[in-house]
Amino acid sequence: MQIYLPIAEMSVNVFWLLGLGGGVGYLSGLFGVGGGFLMTPLLIFIGVPPAVAVATEANQIVAASVSGVLAHWRRANVDFKMGGVLLAGGLLGSTFGVWLYSLLRELGQLDLVIALAYVAFLGIIGSLMLVEAARTILRRRRPSGAARKLHQHTWLHGLPFKLRFRKSKLYISAILPLGVGLFVGVLAAIMGVGGGFVMVPAMIYLLGMPTAVVVGTSLFQIIFVTANVTFLQAVNNQTVDVVLAAMLLTGGVIGAQLGSRHTGKLPGEYLRGLLALLVLLVCGKLIFDLVAEPDDIYSLGSQVML
Repeated sequence: MQIYLPIAEMSVNVFWLLGLGGGVGYLSGLFGVGGGFLMTPLLIFIGVPPAVAVATEANQIVAASVSGVLAHWRRANVDFKMGGVLLAGGLLGSTFGVWLYSLLRELGQLDLVIALAYVAFLGIIGSLMLVEAARTILRRRRPSGAARKLHQHTWLHGLPFKLRFRKSKLYISAILPLGVGLFVGVLAAIMGVGGGFVMVPAMIYLLGMPTAVVVGTSLFQIIFVTANVTFLQAVNNQTVDVVLAAMLLTGGVIGAQLGSRHTGKLPGEYLRGLLALLVLLVCGKLIFDLVAEPDDIYSLGSQVML
């Protein structure tokens, strides 16, 4: 059954959209990410204009993240104090990011910037996460007698404005989570993502948070940042397709509930390894689309008048 998307100006199968929303929602609840790093490229792959895919996907992430947060909140896996600091930076970053998005669109470079941003960030983050997960798995199989710290302190943890985050068992500078939130907020606006593929590893490796708490806290922050992006994109750029968002929301809410139930089934390093493989798979498809010869080759030029 086909449905017409008024802003995207195309028709798509309803069940295909519901399936995409459900699948990405499941991953959202399982890995603690908004799922936009998968959904936005998938929408582009099926023909949705990149500008519409980016703006609309932020809307879908809101509902999927709300559903996931509720599930993790019931399990007491959300650090609301840390989430509040991350959110403050995220709101500032996403507001600036929407302004930059509008500027790139006016210059006609938005589609290229979106594709290159995905290739760069997905490639780097996916590779780092895969290497770290593999190392952790190997260490667990060959345990040593020496006890290891949960995380290593650096000069960053000695910055001023320290706060105690009891849920995460941390005492670090608020500048760190604020900066992470600011950076992820910009990515949310430019790439149409919740930023979980950056937020999750940053919270684990930079802030030193336990993996179990990271999942729920990441989703909590994602809710409000993506809601801010959706509102600003709709007002400033008119690129939010409500019909497309509704289809993705319906599948996403159900999928997120199912995914959150399976979070504790695998150790944290295995979850991170699976997420890394998914990130690299999407990155590879984007690279192929950038370098592959298009089906229809055309050129724009001035006509010679005889």
